[in-house]
Amino acid sequence: MHTYIHTYIHTYTHTYIHTYIHTYIHTHIHTHTYIHTYIHTYIHTYIHTYIHTYIHTYIHTYIHTYIHTYIHTYIHTYIHTYIHTYIHTYIHTYIHIYIHTYIHTHIHTYIHTYIHTYIHAYMHTCIHAYMHTYIHTYIHTYIHTYIHTYIHTYIHTYIHTYIHTYIHTYIHTYIHTYIHTCIHTDI
Repeated sequence: MHTYIHTYIHTYTHTYIHTYIHTYIHTHIHTHTYIHTYIHTYIHTYIHTYIHTYIHTYIHTYIHTYIHTYIHTYIHTYIHTYIHTYIHTYIHTYIHIYIHTYIHTHIHTYIHTYIHTYIHAYMHTCIHAYMHTYIHTYIHTYIHTYIHTYIHTYIHTYIHTYIHTYIHTYIHTYIHTYIHTCIHTDI
């Protein structure tokens, strides 16, 4: 067992580890082959290529292109076009046309036409016709006819006839006859 430990553990392990460490790690790493080949060359080349190609070139170009093309050109142009075309031109024109056509023209014309046709023409005509026909013609004619026929003719005729016939004729005749017959005869 001691032989095994000494032979295998001490000799083999010592020799192998010493040889490996010395030969591979110390010599290979110390000679910068690994560092130079892998770390310096590969990583440097890869990272430099990656950074330069992808980060610097692609991202820079992409972001620059995106920002320039989309944000600056497209959005600026779109918003400018949208604001100019829609807000300034369309809405302004639409509202102007709406206000001018509907509010100013239509409503003004409608109200003017309504006021002129209905209020001024119709109502004026209606009221004038009413006033003329009913108030002036009917009432005037009625009152005039009533006053003339009833008050003037009937009452006048009645009172005149009554006064003349009854008071003047009857009373006068009666009083005259009574006074003349009774008083004159009796005395």
